[in-house]
Amino acid sequence: MALLLLYVIILLLNMFDFSLGIIYNNKGHLKRYFTCASQGIPQKNEIIKLHLFSDDLKIQCFFQYDSEFTSNEYLSVFTSRGLAPSLGLINSTYTGIFHFNLTLFSDRVYWLIVIPRENITKNTDVAAVEEWLIRITLQHGLNIYTTEGTLLDRVREPILQWNLGTQITKKDLKTLYPHVVDLKVTKCPCANDVALLGFLLNSKLNGVYLGLSFCGFWHYDETRWYNLTGMIRSQVGEEHTELSVVDLVLTNHFLVILTSLGLFISGDLRQPSTPVLMFSRADFCGFERVDYVKGKLWYNERCFANREHFEVDYVTITFERNKTLSEASSCFYSREPFLEWLPCLPQLPKEMKTISSTIIAFLIDQEHSSGVYLLNNQKETTASVHILEMNKPRIKQKFPVFTFPSSFSSPVGMVFHPRSHFLYAYGNQVWLSIDGGNTFELLADFHDDIIRNTYHSFYTSDIIFVSQSGKVYLTKAGLERYSKIGSITNKIFTLYYDHMGFIHKLTPDRFEAGRSLVAFGHAKGIFGQAADMGFETALAPQYITINEMIFYAYVPANEPKENTYTKKFNNIHLGKVLQSRKTGKAHITNILQHNTPKGFLSAVITEIIEPFGIEDVSGSSCLSSSLSINQDGNFYKLTLQIQTPGVVSSFQDSDIEKTVVIPGYSSFLITSIIDAENALAIATMPQRVPEGMTFVKDSWFLYNFGQRNGRTWEIYAKPCNYLFQQTDDSLSLNVLKYIDLGKSQALKVKVIPSSKGVPTLEIPLLKVIVGNPALLEVKAEGSFDYTDSYQMEISVASNALLQGSTSLAFIVWGASTDCFVTTFVPMLKSSCSYLKSIHHIPSEFIPLEDWISGVHKDSQGFNRIKTLPVNYRPPSNMGLAIPLTDNFYHADPSKPKPRNLFHKSKKSGKFKQCANVSTREDCNCTNDQKFSYAVAFSDCREKVPRFKFPITQYPISLEIHSEDGHMPAQTPYLVTVIEVNKRENWELKHTVPENVKKLKYYLESILHAPVYNPSGLNLSIRGSELFHFRVSVVPGVSFCNLVEEFQIYVDEVPMPFPGHALIAIATAVVLGGLIFIAFMFQIRNIHLWDVVPKFH
Repeated sequence: MALLLLYVIILLLNMFDFSLGIIYNNKGHLKRYFTCASQGIPQKNEIIKLHLFSDDLKIQCFFQYDSEFTSNEYLSVFTSRGLAPSLGLINSTYTGIFHFNLTLFSDRVYWLIVIPRENITKNTDVAAVEEWLIRITLQHGLNIYTTEGTLLDRVREPILQWNLGTQITKKDLKTLYPHVVDLKVTKCPCANDVALLGFLLNSKLNGVYLGLSFCGFWHYDETRWYNLTGMIRSQVGEEHTELSVVDLVLTNHFLVILTSLGLFISGDLRQPSTPVLMFSRADFCGFERVDYVKGKLWYNERCFANREHFEVDYVTITFERNKTLSEASSCFYSREPFLEWLPCLPQLPKEMKTISSTIIAFLIDQEHSSGVYLLNNQKETTASVHILEMNKPRIKQKFPVFTFPSSFSSPVGMVFHPRSHFLYAYGNQVWLSIDGGNTFELLADFHDDIIRNTYHSFYTSDIIFVSQSGKVYLTKAGLERYSKIGSITNKIFTLYYDHMGFIHKLTPDRFEAGRSLVAFGHAKGIFGQAADMGFETALAPQYITINEMIFYAYVPANEPKENTYTKKFNNIHLGKVLQSRKTGKAHITNILQHNTPKGFLSAVITEIIEPFGIEDVSGSSCLSSSLSINQDGNFYKLTLQIQTPGVVSSFQDSDIEKTVVIPGYSSFLITSIIDAENALAIATMPQRVPEGMTFVKDSWFLYNFGQRNGRTWEIYAKPCNYLFQQTDDSLSLNVLKYIDLGKSQALKVKVIPSSKGVPTLEIPLLKVIVGNPALLEVKAEGSFDYTDSYQMEISVASNALLQGSTSLAFIVWGASTDCFVTTFVPMLKSSCSYLKSIHHIPSEFIPLEDWISGVHKDSQGFNRIKTLPVNYRPPSNMGLAIPLTDNFYHADPSKPKPRNLFHKSKKSGKFKQCANVSTREDCNCTNDQKFSYAVAFSDCREKVPRFKFPITQYPISLEIHSEDGHMPAQTPYLVTVIEVNKRENWELKHTVPENVKKLKYYLESILHAPVYNPSGLNLSIRGSELFHFRVSVVPGVSFCNLVEEFQIYVDEVPMPFPGHALIAIATAVVLGGLIFIAFMFQIRNIHLWDVVPKFH
């Protein structure tokens, strides 16, 4: 036990260096120390994939480490020292921390935690929701043994609520394999572990077959396979042959399938109303099967969890043919629910002449509300951007048309990197735009090879390009460099990134994600060893300084012009490491393209990491002689002069393509041997040639970077050279920040150089790109600290009444493509956060258990809770017995309605939650609804706060709640207050600062209602029974519709002073007495006029 304890302490100390903040790209970042499962027993070395159902989440975890000790022994040591794992649940807007039980039972070899579902989410409605990232650490706050995984909400994920068709057995599935000619994969924008795989079939077999995975295609047997053939054919209306999937797209709320018989759109996935998912067919006049099989779907992948009104999915279909006179277009687009498909190009006036171009791709730019076209005609390839108005592109262009060079001759497509504003156009070249299609920069040139497909991971910012020859290239979103990572020999395959950015190779009968724990999901596990990015030619090194060298690439004079690109450095080599097979490494920092000196058309500037080895006398005997240099036509003659008699020294054929290096002068690449004492060479720097000079032995050197007997040099991707740290409260690479009107947010990141011995450049290590600069005000401040780390702080503010979303990209421009994180892309929304709300703070807190019991007495024994009568309605201004409101409280349709004698009362009063049901139980009131002050749930409300009469100067305390915490409501959050049942006998008092009075008067003239300052707002009530108030923040100070309701029941109202009744009674008595006296005089026949003397 003592040995194990010492071992654990050493491990903890080793991990402590990375305990402060979330740091990416360190060596232990991708290791997995815990293995966990929410169903069954966790398996060793399994990726953590948890699933949330309607019941509680139960997680079992055990510790795994490469040592002779068992997991049970580790658990015993950790728990005895008070250590137990913590579980972080993280999405783009929220982080929750949960702790495993510290106590272990005697027979348990794992940690256990049970989390009620309502502690994770209270929502159960079907909607597009983010898949959670889980982060398990041994101790919360210290990143010790951090292991990441995912948690998928199986209750709410739309596509998982449906039966897609007839389920296929394994036996039937195997019969499809010989007929599969291609694969198409699509994934849920918010939960990338939920994905669909479609089989493209040959003409010998018909059908639509899809595989559905909810665990990221990690295991073939966990994929559910469906046959949708019957459903699709039922929409066609007649029997057709040669039916197959062509393409498919899974949007946030719909599934779109392009088949050889047409385009089919599912119903809304959020509304599961039938046992089987139904599809409808979109009609495109004039298009037939031969067109559909060549069609393509285009989609800008965005997650619309907590969807805003300005967020909507668009899908485009393009056909590989020019439109005819009878056809509207060869490209169509639609927005959800994808009922109407419109031509991509705007309708042009008849007098406007245009050059006919084929639409290669058309994408909707969500951040700029514009449409981006990739067009091609026989002469050129162009990109054009048009603003959308009423969801249709305008004729007028937003930017001038961007014309690609003629070398971009085979465009294939265009794609936005998911959840970002990086736009890639690809074909025989790859171009990158960071400004929405206004300009493009060349990223890669593949010449005769053509990129056919791209694959993206939003989490790691990985982008993979696969060419038609099977070569695979990797870049990072926004990074202006790329690498070759291998090749694929499978004829039928597709690639797929899961939610955590692990790459998978999918074939019809097998899914591959690596062959070992280290290689799981990494490119090395699928594409083999790291690819050598060198090319077949000789290099000539030239020293610039003691730490810098230039390497010139040799192009022989007889090399055909069309092949010269194969012997030149290009963009793929930027940022890579050039190494000699003998010894020595250098980091390529710059690429040079030039026409001189002759024989060298390109070069690279490098920083020496490890000195390169030179040739010795045993390999090149010429080094034993002096060397003189003289010009000989277009070459330079190198002549040996033996210094020591008897020493054998001569040029040999093996010296061809070696380089003579003379400190302070030009280097010389030997191209041919004349005789034993003379050789011809070309100079790297003709202006620095020491013509006519002689250099003695040991003052000149020979380097071998040739390729005559096999290339002696290689180029590989540089190991990750930067650490990336989030220094604010962000715990995920997927961050969403809401910026309300007049508010701001801050983001902080740090880049830490990890290369040792390399001088730090005094230029910013980060590049910041705003997707839509017009939406928000962005300020950036960056600085180096004393450790040469670069810290960037971004402040983002919303100062205009503009709603929308934009990406904000942090790019470590000098990072290697081997880094896990080179690009951090938080999303910013100029909108109302779904977490922001306004709340009334009662003057006295009443615990939940007292609300349930209905009893909460104050110090004087007065019960502060009033249980309302069944079917209660507050009185009106006409009297207690004449309610006129439509709102029932404590509704029960099976019970009589009190105060329902008068005609006006009978006409008023409508059930809401209890409409069209017969009993209160059928109202299905939840506990939240029973305690809600909202008038929408008044049917469910049973108990309300109770106050004694009179209520004078009751303080209305209001707070604004958001993800930033709680703050008192104050100016400029002016409010209006109404009584929802139109009762009177109440008044408000408040103070208005001088600087707010003009605003108050202006708002009152627009709203036609009193406007109040929420600070110091007091309420007085002169009436009795229930008063229901609604407080609303005035428009224009927040994007949110901030509304709060509260209720007050006034009880024990004394009887009013009976003055009116006494006067009425006295008046009646007097009048009655007079009438009685007159009556008595009449029956006695007494005539007063006879008794009263006459005065005349």
